[in-house]
Amino acid sequence: MPRSPRLDAPGVLHHVMARGIERRPLFRTDVDRDDFVGRLAGLAEAGACTVYAWALLPNHFHLLVRTAQRPLARTMRSLLTGYAGAFNRRHRRSGHLFQNRYKSIVCEEEPYLLELVRYLHLNPLRAKVVPDLRALARYPYSGHAALLGTWSRPWQDTRDVLGRFAAKVSQARERYQAFVAEGVAQGRRPELQGGGLVRSVGGWAAVRELRQGRERYTADERVLGSSEFVERVRRELEVEQTHRAPLPSLALSPEGVVQRICQGEGVRPEELVGGSRRAPVSRVRAGIAYVWLEWLGHSGPRIAPLLGVGVPAVYRVAQRGRQQAEYWQRIVNA
Repeated sequence: MPRSPRLDAPGVLHHVMARGIERRPLFRTDVDRDDFVGRLAGLAEAGACTVYAWALLPNHFHLLVRTAQRPLARTMRSLLTGYAGAFNRRHRRSGHLFQNRYKSIVCEEEPYLLELVRYLHLNPLRAKVVPDLRALARYPYSGHAALLGTWSRPWQDTRDVLGRFAAKVSQARERYQAFVAEGVAQGRRPELQGGGLVRSVGGWAAVRELRQGRERYTADERVLGSSEFVERVRRELEVEQTHRAPLPSLALSPEGVVQRICQGEGVRPEELVGGSRRAPVSRVRAGIAYVWLEWLGHSGPRIAPLLGVGVPAVYRVAQRGRQQAEYWQRIVNA
């Protein structure tokens, strides 16, 4: 049976899960966990996504994220491929690390965002990774501790979540902590694992082309939301016109993109690799990162060595390149 296409668009809320192959551990040591968290932090800081909640368990993880302009698939490819390669090198193993492809559920923001934050952050307690709520508040490998201020995670969006409880941070944390405690007795929440196609914060015109005539959107495992809402969105998808700009048909290699932009700007490619911080070089580096990631739709690891930066930095500099998007596109098309 063919796999269903993923549903995604800018501003969409996703609950993402992935398991280790054959339910084997994804995280053997704290070095593994710190590596994964560092990669997630780098993507969040680069603007690839907004992270509201997350939890690492021995053989799987949960994320609650909102996509930006960068598709979720590309963000997850960067996160999972990079982590799997590093894990295999550390533990001298080979082969697949993750069980099939990750699972992503598109979620209706209201009333599910806070419910999902609570559900995700209680996972370490339900899995007996920690013995009680007091230990959960100190557990460094979930976003719960960041919301309580126990661990500093500046890349995690705690302001939006806490702001839904109170304007004053101390009061918001008290109410959030009580909210989480109330959820312990609820146990596992199968109703939060799927439902129907929903609409979050705009962007649905961009997913119109994913609709297949045979699909029943009121009961779609890829989504979580009310049936009434599903029907309304289905009707919208039938009449809305997609405004997404077509992807360019250029078949350029990473070296080709570097060569075109460097020639157009009078910068030598060797300066990029050498780590030069001259303003023209930094500007060209941002332009190349933007064209490669955002316009041509490729992944960061392929271009990073040619820019002389690490993979997380590629996504950060691409944000600067986007400010002159049309200019860089013209250079590449010249």
